[in-house]
Amino acid sequence: MTRSRTALLTALALLAPLTALTLAGPAAPARAAGSLPGPEGGSPAPAPLAVVNPGFEQGSTGWEFTAGTGVATNYPHGGGRLVYLDAGAGKRVAQTLTATGPGAYDVSAWIATGGAGGRFTARVNGAERAAQVLPAGSAYRRRTLSRIALAAGDRLEIAFESGEGWVNADDLMLSPAAPADPRISSSDPKIVEMFDWAKRKANSWVQLPGTEGLLNVDENNRAGTGTGAYGPSYWAGYANRSGYYSRDAAHQLAGAGVLGLYAENRAMLRSFAASATAEQKYYPVWALNFDDRSPLAIDYRGPSLFVREVPATFELVQKAEEAYRWSGDRSYLTDPVLWDFYRHATGEFVDLHDGLKDNGPVKVAEGTGRGIFQGTASYNEQGNEPLAEAGDGIAAQYRAYTAVAALARAKGDRVLAAAYDTRARDLKTYFNAVWSGSGSGADMVRGWTTDGRPLTGWGKENSWFMPMKQIIDPGPRREAYLDYIDREASGEGRPDNIEALTYLPDTFFTNNRPDTAWKWMKQVYDQKDLQHVNAAQGANGDYPEVSFTLLGQTVEGLLGVTPDAPARRLTTQSRLPAGMDWLKIDDLRVGRSGFSLRHDGARASALTNTSGTDRWTWEARFPGTWSSIRVDGVPVPVRTKVVDGVTYTYATPSVAPGRTVTVRVG
Repeated sequence: MTRSRTALLTALALLAPLTALTLAGPAAPARAAGSLPGPEGGSPAPAPLAVVNPGFEQGSTGWEFTAGTGVATNYPHGGGRLVYLDAGAGKRVAQTLTATGPGAYDVSAWIATGGAGGRFTARVNGAERAAQVLPAGSAYRRRTLSRIALAAGDRLEIAFESGEGWVNADDLMLSPAAPADPRISSSDPKIVEMFDWAKRKANSWVQLPGTEGLLNVDENNRAGTGTGAYGPSYWAGYANRSGYYSRDAAHQLAGAGVLGLYAENRAMLRSFAASATAEQKYYPVWALNFDDRSPLAIDYRGPSLFVREVPATFELVQKAEEAYRWSGDRSYLTDPVLWDFYRHATGEFVDLHDGLKDNGPVKVAEGTGRGIFQGTASYNEQGNEPLAEAGDGIAAQYRAYTAVAALARAKGDRVLAAAYDTRARDLKTYFNAVWSGSGSGADMVRGWTTDGRPLTGWGKENSWFMPMKQIIDPGPRREAYLDYIDREASGEGRPDNIEALTYLPDTFFTNNRPDTAWKWMKQVYDQKDLQHVNAAQGANGDYPEVSFTLLGQTVEGLLGVTPDAPARRLTTQSRLPAGMDWLKIDDLRVGRSGFSLRHDGARASALTNTSGTDRWTWEARFPGTWSSIRVDGVPVPVRTKVVDGVTYTYATPSVAPGRTVTVRVG
């Protein structure tokens, strides 16, 4: 029988049931109130593969059961029902699907067990293609079978098989296998293990476009408010809610870029852009359902009452520029919905939300100090400070200005680019001269209250965003502040929520502190099996931001990759920490091309243009001033440049398709 509710739920009383979110049955789509204009082209075509009754809410419909199995209500992960298998050999629950077209898929399910030895399997035309042997664990964990390739007409069987103890399963989800399958190799097995886990886990959160799924599911509304056709998207936020969040999506975008999820990044960014209306004073909604249209109801009650946080508006602008560089998609320049958002977010939005504090010659977007449904200045929701301005808000505003300048240059508008360069420079100058003054460490100003008081000390997001976004001038003051951030985050000021810690590697990589950044990457990864502070979320590793950020931090952080697909230019610098002798990535996709990149220490790098038809310029950077630099063993003139206070020696060889180029300094 299934596990005893009395015996088992006592220990798991804080684990609120999660909901069956995806691949709902054949109910007709229903649009939530307040739906936004959808992505270009309307709703996606029906998914080529669909699980019937993935959350078992329709009882046994679609599934085959042996003796000793069935549908129960005692401990669902989401909704009101689950499937169970009693202990002992030979028990099985399975469903067979027929692919209507070619594709590769991940299959995920939430599974809990009373003992080891059960199995989660996928068979294609009768042959086992993927399987996981299930460990003992009474709390639900998300298990995934990855990259199962199918041709049209193939029959995919998904099955749960019994083991030494009971098995409970719920909430299946199909994901399209990511366009890219990057692979890491290294002298350090830790980064190989970490990257492989993160790649598989991140891909398992990608929605299959055309899937009919529930809308507006949350911990208070486990049945949702109807269904809709899901668009290109991925989970970015709590796993018990049917949508993605602006803050999470912004932080996960680089990891999604590593997986080649360009369509998903664009659809999600465009949906947020479309939501930033004049009626809402150009705030985008905080969260959207997976239909890419409707605001997630738990966070949206109307155009004057919804969750909004100042940094998110600006981060979405910055991330659109980054998505353009990863993909080379010119719609980031030509789509009026996106372009209007960039201009409104850095224009009218700032004007409308700048009135509490006099900032002299510059404007700074402000919060109200009255909570998340009225507009907050900071991402730090755990504090009770009545902030008008916050370090993460002003830092994100600075980076939004630099992003619009870059997008305008790409569009050929030199006048607009120069205007935004000036805005960025003026805001940074003001911040360093007045807003934050000469303090550092505990004396660094990281916010202002609504009554005009400067705040110092530890502010979590409104502390580490300032160096992460590079609004603090380089030099001893910034270095001292980075030391302070590391000390506070390691001590009593350590955030309780894992998703806050995921920013720390970015902060230290951006400021060329690879040893500290790698320390924080390892800490985040090593906590993946611990319970998240929000019990309904499950384990830390089942919070999507964890896997996506580890991917981005490996590529943009350790490997120092800055993509520029539109210009067919790739910039790299080794940020290998002490003890990691070499690191290589294969199947790194940027735009329409693929690459292999290897760093040997901090003095030698090799790049191979493995796929595509374009010739690329490679800017191979090495921190410091070196006396010589060689390309494929041939000396070339030494060139140096200073970027954010750091001097680099660099070369810019051309890398044709099929060619490998090595660069070494000495």
